[in-house]
Amino acid sequence: MSAGYSEIVETARRYYNSDDADNFYFLIWGGEDIHIGLYDSDEQPIAAASRRTVERMASVAQTLGPDSRVLDLGAGYGGAARFLAGRFGCRVMALNLSEKENERNRDVNREQGLAERIEVVDGSFESVPAADASFDLVWSQDAILHSGERDRVVAEAARVLRPGGEFIFTDPMQADDCPPGVLGPVLERIHLDSLGSVAFYREAAARHGLKEVAVHGLTENLVRHYGRVRTELERTRPDLHGRVSDDYIDRMIAGLGHWVDAGRRGYLNWGILHFRKPVSH
Repeated sequence: MSAGYSEIVETARRYYNSDDADNFYFLIWGGEDIHIGLYDSDEQPIAAASRRTVERMASVAQTLGPDSRVLDLGAGYGGAARFLAGRFGCRVMALNLSEKENERNRDVNREQGLAERIEVVDGSFESVPAADASFDLVWSQDAILHSGERDRVVAEAARVLRPGGEFIFTDPMQADDCPPGVLGPVLERIHLDSLGSVAFYREAAARHGLKEVAVHGLTENLVRHYGRVRTELERTRPDLHGRVSDDYIDRMIAGLGHWVDAGRRGYLNWGILHFRKPVSH
């Protein structure tokens, strides 16, 4: 295993470093964002819907500005980091475990003249390489599910936040009332034995001294997004020949179907979770 990563994190690292996954996410999502989008229609381009999620999350943040420091946990290709640095002038640490994604992130940052504002760091959000109270905003999009120690990730977010700082993130979650055992097909595909939930994150945040600001429930977009990705993957399959293996595409189409089915049955949850670290008095 690399850099002392846990087995679950190392599994995610190997997956996102694979040529199949890299080409799939880069070509289907557009190479900027690899998270769930906000949709106006089933036909909306994935990249546009994904960018709307970034914009919506940024709209609820109160700590963004040219003097703010942002930590993006599981930054992927760095689309959110570039949006935040470009729109608000803030400085961003993009922490991500896939070296392949990170290299592409650095290249695009240089091309867009943002390399001085975005530091791309190889690493895991289970152990953030940063001092206590060093960020105004901790941000994450659909990444924390890949940790086997999600409570530790929340603890790390709380540790590195300055008093008054915000923790804003999305994550595919199980519904608070999800029956036991029904998510087996979803979990098996992504090599996990559980998902977080809104109740879990509320409890973890409170345990680590964070106060809830709001939870914006947007689960319908999870179902629409995975259905939209599956349709696009089936449509563009001939164009992916030689770049993404048939076996990977077959497994991805099946896996996306499991997400859609579980979401329609009410077993999943997704939305924007917003917490704040209180200012001591």
